[in-house]
Amino acid sequence: MPAPPLGDAYDWFRRGSALLEQGNPAAAALLLKWAADHEPQARSIREALGRALYDAHQYADAADEFAVLVTLAPDDDYAQFGLGLALSRLRQFQAAAEHLAIAAAMRPDRVAYQSALRQVRATITARDSAGLDPVGRSDESTNPLS
Repeated sequence: MPAPPLGDAYDWFRRGSALLEQGNPAAAALLLKWAADHEPQARSIREALGRALYDAHQYADAADEFAVLVTLAPDDDYAQFGLGLALSRLRQFQAAAEHLAIAAAMRPDRVAYQSALRQVRATITARDSAGLDPVGRSDESTNPLS
């Protein structure tokens, strides 16, 4: 394992958050991972790490991070939303819809939550109508190009 960057968990969080805001999510994720490893219960660090991983297109890792957040704070609407988005990118549409519905119910004023939920539900309906597994498993597991 490489040596930790200079500073402590708070420094890594601040620098990682700045990198995320500057549009460098992969670099942000590296610093935020160090911070999360040293402060595993820090929800703000885990949220920033989940966002960085998602923005870096590391959807499975983002889903894992948001799942930890949901476990730490089931009433965190943003954690539910982030988990739903990441699961959607992983084509786990039914599970995504469940988390997005929770987020939307918690914060019905958030347009992004409602929009993401509608999109995933439309995907489930379209897949069902096309005779595909609406959950998003069967055709992906047999298609080597996906």
